[in-house]
Amino acid sequence: MALNRQNRRIAAGLALFLLTAACAGTPSVPREPRSLCGIFREYPDWHESAERSRRRWGVPIPVMMAIIYHESGFRAKARPPRTSCLWVLPGPRPSTAYGYPQALDSTWDLYRRKTGNRGADRDDFADAVDFVGWYCLASNLECGISKDNAYRLYLAYHEGWTGYRNGAYRGKGRVLTAARRVAATAARYASQMHDCPRPPLRPRRPCLWPF
Repeated sequence: MALNRQNRRIAAGLALFLLTAACAGTPSVPREPRSLCGIFREYPDWHESAERSRRRWGVPIPVMMAIIYHESGFRAKARPPRTSCLWVLPGPRPSTAYGYPQALDSTWDLYRRKTGNRGADRDDFADAVDFVGWYCLASNLECGISKDNAYRLYLAYHEGWTGYRNGAYRGKGRVLTAARRVAATAARYASQMHDCPRPPLRPRRPCLWPF
């Protein structure tokens, strides 16, 4: 009898673990990625994470969200596409960029050391948006860029602080175009956030076992 009770407890614990894992899976791409209110209605915890990053680093939420949108499309496990070998075989990736912020291994390691957030993961949205806020504040301090200047913050984000100071982005049409798009998205997000109905967020539906 004691063994049966123990087995039932183990089975119940396993079921609870599987249920928690199903509920805590990697979020899919937001259904309305061009609508900040839509994103935060779908993922209220993203709003909470973005607000924490804003309070910590002083960077506006629309700026951080616009950078993430244009870097990864809100895909948790995004990576740069592979190069090709002999036009057929898949080759190496052009960089170590990964996750929501498309941060390089070296830059992510620097963030973890500087902030003490040793367990941070690039495919965790809370860590990613905190990283973007930290990086933008560093761009403000290192390069004198205003914390609400999405255009120049993105140039520094893409080229690095030394590259930005050296004007490495000049003549790079794709980078300049991307920076303009980030700035336009940040402006749109700012307008949407200002006009979001109050309260702006809906609680997420409870996660139910799928049968």
